[in-house]
Amino acid sequence: MTSTVSHTDEQSTPPAALTPAEVREHIDGIAAFLGGVANVIMQLSHPPVGYGVLESTVDSGKVTLHPIKRLRTTLTYLAVAWLGTEEERWAYRKAVNESHRSVRSGPDSPVKYNAFDPELQLWVAACLYWGIDDLYTRMRGPMEPELAERFYRYGARLGTTLQMRPEMWPADRAAFYAYWEENLAKRTIDEPVRRYFDDLIDLKMMPRWNQVLFGRFHRYGVTALLPQHLRDEMGMTWTDRDERGYRMILGTVSTVWRRMPTVIRCMPLNTYLFDMRVRRRLGLPLV
Repeated sequence: MTSTVSHTDEQSTPPAALTPAEVREHIDGIAAFLGGVANVIMQLSHPPVGYGVLESTVDSGKVTLHPIKRLRTTLTYLAVAWLGTEEERWAYRKAVNESHRSVRSGPDSPVKYNAFDPELQLWVAACLYWGIDDLYTRMRGPMEPELAERFYRYGARLGTTLQMRPEMWPADRAAFYAYWEENLAKRTIDEPVRRYFDDLIDLKMMPRWNQVLFGRFHRYGVTALLPQHLRDEMGMTWTDRDERGYRMILGTVSTVWRRMPTVIRCMPLNTYLFDMRVRRRLGLPLV
């Protein structure tokens, strides 16, 4: 007598979530400096985000007035989102919310916006993830597929550290890139926002000597890391020769950086996370 064994299809379970300790091994802190302004342009190419920044009355948070403080605030947000505990993410969300409370369109604004809009925060988080993924691939090569999915899922923290609801984050990388391509094609940069971007790119918020020494190279690096659609919107040109040159530069940086100990490779994000923890313990403003 032959017995038959019934087999049932097992549902595939999602890969285990990454922990902040595991994520540290895949973070290159230098990417925050390489891709920072290019990522700002991506975020602000969505007019409600762009005009939210352009018309903001929160002078303490303006990069044009306080570039060092703004850098600290932005990098601290990234550090807390990527490496912080749930309690630290809650505390930083509360601090950022205070700054965002007055960021909303007025009767004369060309577009409607509200800094608490989760759809706008989804776009900002998507830009941050895209920039991180792009620079990781450029510097280290593509991640192994399962790790890439786990890293992507973890990236939802870039939005959920504010008001983006977890279910708004596209389900997987394929869904994310469909969202990205569809929404990137809709982005436009008008003249007021373009002038603001040009000032950022040319380091107009920095001392004159900084502009002279680094402005031209900074523009080259920003152009390199923008999607072609946004280069077109900015009126930028980028040739195959430019691309080869930038790949050589980035390859040299990567060769050195990847050989550093983890604590060095995570800088400055781990440094700003430590700074946030000290500020919180001392009762100092976090933003």
